[in-house]
Parts: sequence; structure tokens; C-alpha cells
Amino acid sequence: MNNDFNEEVRLARKGDTAAFSRLYALIYKDLYKIALYSLRNTHDACDVVSDTVLDAFCTIGNLRDEKAFRVWIMRILSAKIKRKQRDYFADTVELTEDIEPAVEFNCEISELKHAMDTLEPQSRLVLSMSVIEGYTSSEISEICGINANTVRALISRAKKKLRMLIDN
Repeated sequence: MNNDFNEEVRLARKGDTAAFSRLYALIYKDLYKIALYSLRNTHDACDVVSDTVLDAFCTIGNLRDEKAFRVWIMRILSAKIKRKQRDYFADTVELTEDIEPAVEFNCEISELKHAMDTLEPQSRLVLSMSVIEGYTSSEISEICGINANTVRALISRAKKKLRMLIDN
């Protein structure tokens, strides 16, 4: 991250709402893509991103290191996604809504979409953070609070499963 980004974080930590708004403009697409691939529902993805941004806005004063902003907000997002996924399992009503990706974010290959839907929630989250957003296994490990070796194993198994499903 560049110094301008760090400066925006520094200003936002001091209560500058315009600086926080500029930070949001820089990362909202990343947050939304990860949430959408993880939750497979546009409404829930938007809700989770909104909750993440609200929590980040309310607690940014507690952030100690400007350079850690991206990992910090992704950690908040990860926790919100996991909580929403637990809610899915707690609900007894079957969801019938089709996934409609946002206009900017188009999942063109229906086979890939279907294959992604078959992955376990944690595998889907880790894979989307790695492949879509380019996070390293160490970064994902830090964000999600799981061992980096476990992250690499989840990614490997998820990719293998996707290959098998798409090739068949």
C-alpha cells in the first residue's frame, strides 16, 4: 500500500469521515467480491459488506498500524461472513433465490458458478480471497485465524474439486 493510503487511514483514525469514505471507495469492490463468492447471495453480500464497513468506521480509532488497515477490515469481513454462514445452517427455510451477481462483477461461466456452490463455506471464502483478490496464504491465515498450511490445503483441495467438476 502506498503512503497516500496510509495517510487516509491516519486521517480516518483521527475521525476524518471524508478520509474513511475515500478508503471505502478503494476497497469496497474487493469486500463485495469476497462476500459474494463466499455467500452466493447478492443481498447477504451487500449486508455483510455494510456491517463490515459500519464496524470498521466505528472502531477505526482502535487500529494501531495504518499499514494493517486492509488485513484488519478483511478480518472483520471474514468474521461477518462466517456468522452469516452459520445463520444459513440455523435457518430451516430453504433459500430459493437465484444468485444474481452485481453488474460490475459478472460470473460468466455457469459451470464455474455451480462448481463454486458445491464447495464448503470456508473453502469458498479462502479460495475467493486467494484467487480473486490475490491474498497470500499467510495473509489469509492472519485474516481468518487459521494455520497457513491449512489455508494452502483448503485452496489445493478446492481447486482440485473445481477441476474435477468442470472437466466432467
